[in-house]
Amino acid sequence: MIARPFTERDIHLALDGELPEDERAAYQAWLDANPDMKARSQRYAADQAALRGAFAGVLDEKVPARLTAAVDGEAPKRRPASQWWRMAAAATLLVAGGLGGYLAGSSELGFGLHDDDRVAEDALAAHATYIADAAHPVEVSGENPDYLTGWLSKRTGLKLIAPDLATSGFKLVGGRVLPAKHGTAALMIYEDGQGERISVYVTAEGGAKAKGTYGPEDGGARAVYWLDQGYACAIVGNLPQERLSEVARDAYKQLLAGSGMSRT
Repeated sequence: MIARPFTERDIHLALDGELPEDERAAYQAWLDANPDMKARSQRYAADQAALRGAFAGVLDEKVPARLTAAVDGEAPKRRPASQWWRMAAAATLLVAGGLGGYLAGSSELGFGLHDDDRVAEDALAAHATYIADAAHPVEVSGENPDYLTGWLSKRTGLKLIAPDLATSGFKLVGGRVLPAKHGTAALMIYEDGQGERISVYVTAEGGAKAKGTYGPEDGGARAVYWLDQGYACAIVGNLPQERLSEVARDAYKQLLAGSGMSRT
């Protein structure tokens, strides 16, 4: 059987669970052969996860009686103008802003998609895509950190180490390589005793220099990131902000000391 050509539409079908079962192997092979589409798929998956998280409290609610009545052809009762205005404004903001909560999550960021925004978004997308994969979250196990970091360094062209986060309660699960703007990125995943996972995302970056926190204010995973000396590093997790910042500082100091922030 000759595999048909896939398009961006198939990414949405796959994420919605509507891609035919007999096409999934060929679709995955297509993603692996097209890094740009694979990265796009990861971003769409992260957006989907973020939307589900944002509306988790209402997705399973019973359909309001007024909507059921409207479907049945009954005339809806009029709402006060102020309530209708608030509903319309909320819908407009949702459509126009998409996942605007991510942009509003940090006072240090503007609304343009600058390098720091994009790196943080890529790190959040990778985190959302792989930490939920119980069977295959990583490509290479963290049982041999030296081998893992040697492999990641070779694939990314960066001199990398795997930060030891044992003092923060996290053990290295392993890592994988992902497509990125300037070539490839390394993703290292860690897990604590309660099964909480965080990720360390490192990639080459241009001459940009920035740091900050990026993510929603109302819960969910957030990224603490740095861009400096041609490197971009983001530590992502669904932890209280103070703890995430402490883990991020520890990881970044080790990356800085161990790698010298220099290319191989």
